[in-house]
Amino acid sequence: MISAVPVLAWVATLALLAVIVYVDLRVISGRGGEVTLGQSTRWVAFYVSLAIAFGLVLSLTVGGRTGAEFFSGYITEYSLSVDNLFVFVIIMTKFAVPSFAQDKVLYLGIVISMVLRAVFIFAGAALIAAASWTFYLFGMLLIYTAITLLREQDEPEFGEYRALQAMRRLLPMTRDYHGDRLSVREDGRRRWTPLVIAVSAIALANVVFALDSIPAIFGLTQDAFVIFTANAFALMGLRQLYFLVGGLLERLIYLNIGLSAILAFIGIKLVIEALHGSHIDHIGSVPLPEIGIVTSLGFILTVLFASAMASLGKNWLDQRATT
Repeated sequence: MISAVPVLAWVATLALLAVIVYVDLRVISGRGGEVTLGQSTRWVAFYVSLAIAFGLVLSLTVGGRTGAEFFSGYITEYSLSVDNLFVFVIIMTKFAVPSFAQDKVLYLGIVISMVLRAVFIFAGAALIAAASWTFYLFGMLLIYTAITLLREQDEPEFGEYRALQAMRRLLPMTRDYHGDRLSVREDGRRRWTPLVIAVSAIALANVVFALDSIPAIFGLTQDAFVIFTANAFALMGLRQLYFLVGGLLERLIYLNIGLSAILAFIGIKLVIEALHGSHIDHIGSVPLPEIGIVTSLGFILTVLFASAMASLGKNWLDQRATT
């Protein structure tokens, strides 16, 4: 496992994340109703502030480069995760999840996917450590994904995965929801509620999206600790972002263009790094550049800001044209 962070820092960070997950669950259990806009705003601000504080502590204790890698990875993972929100909306609608139970469904689905993503991250780190050609593979995958994302015109569709269909057949299920309970006892037998299927759908969707986002963050850093924590903080803040932005997602019409540009940039960066690793520093007479982490962070922030401003500008022009 590749990491510049000592084992003690791993232990402390995992303990911190466990405490946050526990407190979050207690808050959900005690809320007893729909998530309000004010609650979502405060929680999003809390998680973003927590990520910023963590990155600053990382910069001061481990080094500025490691801190910059964390911020680049966190911003990339958080921005790529916005696409997940479209799928979350589709899942909630398809399974007719009651509004008061959606917070719990998202929470459990994201926590499960966080564990599954950790397996992907450590497997990817081990693969990179064992074979430098992995950079070429990840780079080409990201460039392909960028082209695919750019060609998408509609919102992503959600088809019920075969794994979910198998769960319906194998598990004893109730026909209706029972509040936000995952299981109930009917006719003396324990049965699962449809909430279990919705939770599984959220977790699977997050894992599928990780096939794109995890190679992207490997293009920014190969430190397993940075990759894991950037994913963890991005995922923990994603649930509350779902309730906060909701209807605003449709207004970010140029987001896919911005995300595809980021993925293509990181993909090209990975291929260039792989070429350098193969002692290829020129293509013909053209020297291959060294793309540092500060340049990467600046590019990501600039593209996200430009795509957001362009989207808001287009919406404003459309509104003026209709008035």
